[in-house]
Amino acid sequence: MKVLFIGGTGNISTEVSRLAVARGMDLVLLNRGQRPVDIPGARTITADITRPDEVRAALKGEHFDSVVNWIAYSVADVERDLALFQGITRQYVFISSASAYQKPPLHPVITESTPLHNPAWQYSRDKIACEERLNRAYREDGFPITILRPSHTYDTNFPIAIGGWNTYTIPDRLLRGQPVIVHGDGSSLWTVTHSADFAKGFVPLLGHPQTIGHAFHITSDESLTWNQIYGAMAAALGVEPNFVHIPSEFIAKIDPGLGAGLLGDKAWSVIFDNTKIKTFVPDYIATIPFHEGIRRTLAWYDADPARKRVDPAMTATIERILAAYGH
Repeated sequence: MKVLFIGGTGNISTEVSRLAVARGMDLVLLNRGQRPVDIPGARTITADITRPDEVRAALKGEHFDSVVNWIAYSVADVERDLALFQGITRQYVFISSASAYQKPPLHPVITESTPLHNPAWQYSRDKIACEERLNRAYREDGFPITILRPSHTYDTNFPIAIGGWNTYTIPDRLLRGQPVIVHGDGSSLWTVTHSADFAKGFVPLLGHPQTIGHAFHITSDESLTWNQIYGAMAAALGVEPNFVHIPSEFIAKIDPGLGAGLLGDKAWSVIFDNTKIKTFVPDYIATIPFHEGIRRTLAWYDADPARKRVDPAMTATIERILAAYGH
């Protein structure tokens, strides 16, 4: 089976790429060639997806069983892909986001039929708009879509709410005994999923003819409070955390950007029902609990001290919120 990944070397997609190759897929990675690609067994085509004519020339004569765009965020991106890939793929996989699900949730258990509605976060509204355009292309033109909605999937980053997704800022604060902000009282439930587990659910969907027109989320079945998530990170570092609990609404007033991701996603308790992915992929199960997964993440950072970048801008934001809250 021949598969094209647009991207394919990011936080989630790297593990998916490796598993796809391990399972015998002919994997082609389309990227700009601006950083080394460490996916043995994959073929790389160098082209910039934002330049359609360049991509058409690079893919001339190619046909794929599945095309996955890991880096589409807007309706304009989707329109470009509809024009590029109509007729040359049997399946187009759009990477949406579980943050598109109804916020605030009217029911804590999320299924694929949960409404898509997010008034607080533009990122999520853009993903919803992309899904709507793709569904229309499927209904009206037969464009073969499959939609995936990951939720807080991690590997070489930290699945936290405040403190820098891909920096060492929060581990550094924990090691120094500095205060770490936990939104609300830290008791709301959340789900984090290791990329290696996500890959086990994702790869079998590639080229699966019964997935056309369907949407899926793929998550762990482990539900944790935010206190437990930050606490597991502290435990893996061998330190006692210094938590400061601050209401999400207060954080949003001080920093609207951070607030959008809280009020539009992480401030709410959600539990994901994975019945659908387990129906299509009967052997799917997430097997990496967070207390183990976060140790893997920290070990990746320990392997190269240059990775332990502390973001001064995020540090300043944390200190500004703490000061405003009177801490």
